[in-house]
Formats: sequence, structure tokens, C-alpha cells
Amino acid sequence: MTLGRWATIVGLAAALYFALQGGEYGTLDLLQLRQEEAEENASVARLQHLVDSLTTAAVAIEHDPRTQERVARERFGMLREGEFLYRLVPQGKDGSGEEQRER
Repeated sequence: MTLGRWATIVGLAAALYFALQGGEYGTLDLLQLRQEEAEENASVARLQHLVDSLTTAAVAIEHDPRTQERVARERFGMLREGEFLYRLVPQGKDGSGEEQRER
């Protein structure tokens, strides 16, 4: 092969490489952007699911009396009239309900 053919082959190979990888956005950049897009879409789907479940909970708290009662009892310790609250405190080592501290 002559020097001119080698130069043509090298020039075509360099042009092909530059067409695929060169410039501001090459093939590897495109693949990375597609991966990032898939990750962001998955993140959006997770957040949308979270928003939907929180919206459902908020509507239930606003309009459902059973949910309102459950939240009032669990979160705020509220009782109905005539109910009593018993708290069981574990006994300490000395039997007083408070743990002794070693000195």
C-alpha cells in the first residue's frame, strides 16, 4: 500500500471516531444521559406514588371519622369520655419502678 492510501485510511478512521465520540456530545455521553434519564424517571415514579399515598391519607384524615379517631388516640393520646388510661412502667432493680444507677 502506498503512503496516500494509509493516510486516507487513517483519515477515515479518525473521522469515524470523531463522528462517534468527538464533539460536545458523543456516544458515551448519550448513553450516560439515557441512564440518568431512566434513573430520574424511576425517582419521579417513586415520588408520585408517595404523593398519592399521602393524598389518600390526608383525605381520610379530613373526612373519615374512624381515621380521625385513630389519629387522635395514637398521636395525641386522647381518650373517650369514661375511658381510662393505664400505663405499665417496668420495675427497676430495686423494685421501685426506677432503675438504680451504678456509681
